[in-house]
Amino acid sequence: MNIFKLTKLLLLMFLMLMPFTAHSETPQYKVQKGDLLQIFLPGEKAFAEPFDVDRQGRIILPEIGALQVSEMSVAEIQELLSIELAKAFLDLPNLKVYLLKKQLIISVRGYVKQPGEFTLQSDASIQLAIHAAGGLRTGAQLDRLQLIRGKQISIFNYKKYLDSGDSALLPKLQSMDALFIPASPMTGNVEVEFNPADLANAGDSANDSQAIKVFGEVNRPGSFAYRKSMDIVDLLMASGGVTRYAGVEKIRVITQGTPALFNLKEYLDSGDQKHLPKMQPGSTIFIPKQEEEIKTGAHMVYVMGEVAKPGAYESKNGASFMDILANAGGPTRFAESRQIRIIKADNSIVNFDLSAYTEGTNAMKPPHIFAGDAIFVPEKTDMNEKSWLKVTPNRAVRVLGSVVRPGRIEWSDEMSLLDLLAHVGGPTQRADTNNIEIVIPQSYGKPQVHNFDLNAFIKNGRPDSDLPEIKAGSTIMVQDLPQDPSDNKAQWVRQSAEKSIYIFGQVGAPGRYMFSDEMSFLDILSAADGPTDKADLRNIRINHRNKRSQPVSKLDLALYFETGDDTILPLVRTGDTIYIPEKNRLWLDQTKESTVRVLGAVNKPGRYRFDDTMTLLDLLAEAGGTKGEAYIENITVVNMSCCRDQARSFNLSDFSRNAKFSDLPVLRAGDTVYIPFRSESGYEKFRKGLTDVIQAVALGALIGLL
Repeated sequence: MNIFKLTKLLLLMFLMLMPFTAHSETPQYKVQKGDLLQIFLPGEKAFAEPFDVDRQGRIILPEIGALQVSEMSVAEIQELLSIELAKAFLDLPNLKVYLLKKQLIISVRGYVKQPGEFTLQSDASIQLAIHAAGGLRTGAQLDRLQLIRGKQISIFNYKKYLDSGDSALLPKLQSMDALFIPASPMTGNVEVEFNPADLANAGDSANDSQAIKVFGEVNRPGSFAYRKSMDIVDLLMASGGVTRYAGVEKIRVITQGTPALFNLKEYLDSGDQKHLPKMQPGSTIFIPKQEEEIKTGAHMVYVMGEVAKPGAYESKNGASFMDILANAGGPTRFAESRQIRIIKADNSIVNFDLSAYTEGTNAMKPPHIFAGDAIFVPEKTDMNEKSWLKVTPNRAVRVLGSVVRPGRIEWSDEMSLLDLLAHVGGPTQRADTNNIEIVIPQSYGKPQVHNFDLNAFIKNGRPDSDLPEIKAGSTIMVQDLPQDPSDNKAQWVRQSAEKSIYIFGQVGAPGRYMFSDEMSFLDILSAADGPTDKADLRNIRINHRNKRSQPVSKLDLALYFETGDDTILPLVRTGDTIYIPEKNRLWLDQTKESTVRVLGAVNKPGRYRFDDTMTLLDLLAEAGGTKGEAYIENITVVNMSCCRDQARSFNLSDFSRNAKFSDLPVLRAGDTVYIPFRSESGYEKFRKGLTDVIQAVALGALIGLL
């Protein structure tokens, strides 16, 4: 059997089967968008697959392109294809067109899991369209679904269909319809995980002005629809009941704008219906949190401190001190039972030694306790340390600072300062024994402060009678010696300003240093690592802060090194300030408003300090004078301080002949002086030009002679 006969046989079989596989359509049926067409053209593999009618109602054919076929019958489409395909294909008499499948193009939008456009079978329903979009999302509003057909929007209740199963409640779908599922207003304006159980637990009423609101210490606060038969107990039960922290004795109820209190405990104890408040539409119920209340009363006794169960206890007639203390659990193991205090209702205080009473060494009986009294059991101190309570403040002296064992020491009048320092182990290696501070309390007025030099006392061998007098209640402070300022500036706060001297500027380690009257200027300069190579030794300034007659002095240290005269060195004291400036200070240290600029043909152009006592001659002299090529007949002065953009000329040559000081221009700080070079004068430019012309003429004449 050849290939031609085989092809013919297959064609006959296809034609026999086609009526059964193709969709049976009426001749009047118009092809819709989304339908599936089968085109049979023998010998063309490109037409083996069916063709979809797209959103624009077109099919895309090979070699031809897009053809509009929607709203046409199958016969009309076959006639159209016969005309169009004849342009590129042969054997068109055998062309057949079949409606293979009716389909719908449906767009599903809104609150669904997978919104988009879907192709469904022709008899698909709303439910199948939602299923194709992955189903509804939690929180979709089922009673207001929208079917959009062109510009027409119809709203239907999908929930009602789900409740009844009546398909007549759902609209029929057509190709190119759009289905929109809105979100419920109860989901809020923020996208969060929506839990329907929370909605159910929040009550059975939503956005109802007549709903009764229940909130506070209940398990499921919410809004509940009002019913005439309900009471407040029904509402509390609907809210899941009260929590364990609810204050049921002070439930607040607001009915028609009138607040009232409801005692649930009283109602449950009595069962009397008259205690129940009347519920009205829109009522509000709030269950507060139970709070600890202060127990007061005419029979209360208070037990505080180191007992097992401190608190307020209701006392009965005949209750003794032991009864009340035992009812509070008794003293703990940290209680100081020798110092128990009873604070009476009349503010008097009674001390009681419970330990001595239990040992039988105290004849005092337990005090009588009455209503309003308070029993305080204090805490005992650490047994490893000496209790301060055993030494009263009027028998103790405090020793602080740089000693081996600082603390609170029991004092006796026969003791001295040396005895006290020896008792605490003496000063440490870092102690500043030149300036021990002693604060002695006075019966009236402020305490007295004394400074004691222990080093001088020992060095001079002075007697004990020269030691400062100390009495009980005094405070002794032994300061630390300061650290190197370059190592730890945080220690400076422990050094008082009265014992310090300050050194700044061009030294190796500027800072604040401990100073005594035995030291000199060279001592403090050496402590600061000496001057640097940039230091201006001829202009050292010393600020004597405690000297009113001459607060600032100037030192030429270079002259001291040249002569060795000690009288040149200043006398410095604590609190003074030493500043060593830099030889070459930056221009940035001087503002342009405080200087005058000298430019041009001078020996040292630059910026110079200027005041009103100086003249142009002083300024030129400070700049090293003019150069030999300076054009002094036309010196320019630019006044920037008083008159903007104003320049004046000055003839220094004429001034040198007539010496009229009135001709000198007025200078102020901020001005600019420019001395031009003689090559910039008009005469010089003319002379050079004339010389060039003469040389050119002479050169021309020489060339002519040659």
